[in-house]
Amino acid sequence: MDTVDALISAQGSLDILTLEEAQLLQKSSNSELYHLFRQCCLAVLNCGNDEDDISRLLARNEPFDVEIVCQPRGALLQLYNAPSSAFVNDEMILGIKESLFAVLRDIVYIHNHLLEPSNKNLKSSEITNLIFEILRHAQALIPRRHPKITVCWGGHSINPVEYKYTKKVGYELGLRGHDICTGCGPGAMKGPMKGAHIAHAKQRCQDFRYIGISEPGIIAAESPNPMVNELIIMPDIEKRLEAFVRLGHAFVVFPGGVGTAEEILYLLGILLHPRNTHIKMPLIFTGPKESADYFAQIDNFIAETLGNQAQQLYDIIIDDASKVASQAYKATQEVAIQRQDMDDAFHFNWQLHIDEDFQQPFVPTHANMANLCLSKNQSPDKMAANLRKAMSGIVAGNVKQFGIQQVRQHGPYRLTADADLIDKLEKLLHSFIEQQRMKLPSDKTYEPCYLVQGH
Repeated sequence: MDTVDALISAQGSLDILTLEEAQLLQKSSNSELYHLFRQCCLAVLNCGNDEDDISRLLARNEPFDVEIVCQPRGALLQLYNAPSSAFVNDEMILGIKESLFAVLRDIVYIHNHLLEPSNKNLKSSEITNLIFEILRHAQALIPRRHPKITVCWGGHSINPVEYKYTKKVGYELGLRGHDICTGCGPGAMKGPMKGAHIAHAKQRCQDFRYIGISEPGIIAAESPNPMVNELIIMPDIEKRLEAFVRLGHAFVVFPGGVGTAEEILYLLGILLHPRNTHIKMPLIFTGPKESADYFAQIDNFIAETLGNQAQQLYDIIIDDASKVASQAYKATQEVAIQRQDMDDAFHFNWQLHIDEDFQQPFVPTHANMANLCLSKNQSPDKMAANLRKAMSGIVAGNVKQFGIQQVRQHGPYRLTADADLIDKLEKLLHSFIEQQRMKLPSDKTYEPCYLVQGH
């Protein structure tokens, strides 16, 4: 593989640094954060390469290295053996350069300034304030901009028919002036941005936003897609999910696997809380006609685990991209009216109540996974919280370095559920395997990283 050595100047919100900040960044490059920083830089430099096997990526780029170079005018990045695909005519592609410094900003800078020991064990309101600070520092909060951010969730491993449909929906959203926010990876995270970009060009939109929100474990396994023009890396999956719901105005869900199920359960669990019954949070499930059975199964799983009340929180629209976009557009107008009536900001949803059960980081060790309460003898929002954690652990076992190592050392995660939930959970997870939604198709047969057993 061809590689390049290069010295890269800052791009984005790290254009101007104090000497103290630059020294902090340099110091951090020699700390335990360095390996994570290097890994995330490598993921960004492989932008556009659809791959979710972190071990292969690291092995293929073993000689790659990165150093932070400090100088009075700011920080530079010295790259060694960087993939040549990130360069054109000996210059780094601008979008990749911006994302590279987003990694520097979010992984290193935020750790030094916001995630110090004093910020451990934060309370609910403190976590929300931290998320606000991270988004503000990333310049993602734009006051007085009319609500038009549509968050698009869906799998990184989808089939060509589903991918084409995500582009159609993105196109229709773009024609109506919507910005797109996704998890920044391939598949259903890239398609809506590509579609919206064509529509924005037709409408001569000059201030379009393609926001990609990731977290260290995910971005290292799923490189950002080339359409992202605002990359934000949150400290963990819980803060990533909260950033989505605080920043977004409408939510569209395409077919996906356990990561998509985690996102659905997270949002439904929040909306099921009694303090949020008045909050407008439009949620649409959609896909081509070939995906009708997929959403019927998701709808049935929600009914059997969370109940009819949860089913009332979303609409299912099959094979009608224009209707999806029209409904999202109408819903965001209603969101704008409600935010004004409640004196809430357009750029950050302060009124939404999120329990600490959805905010505190869940570490997918075997003990934590086995101790999850997967019983119908709890409120729907608590059930959603625990099912969300189970799905998060399976995501970790599939694509995150920590989870993969846990499964390699101790065998599959073991989930313990009530007898009436075992079949429902196993059926849903098995369908993800059959439809190749767990991981991108490869020459390796997927081996489940979990087992579901009864009490």
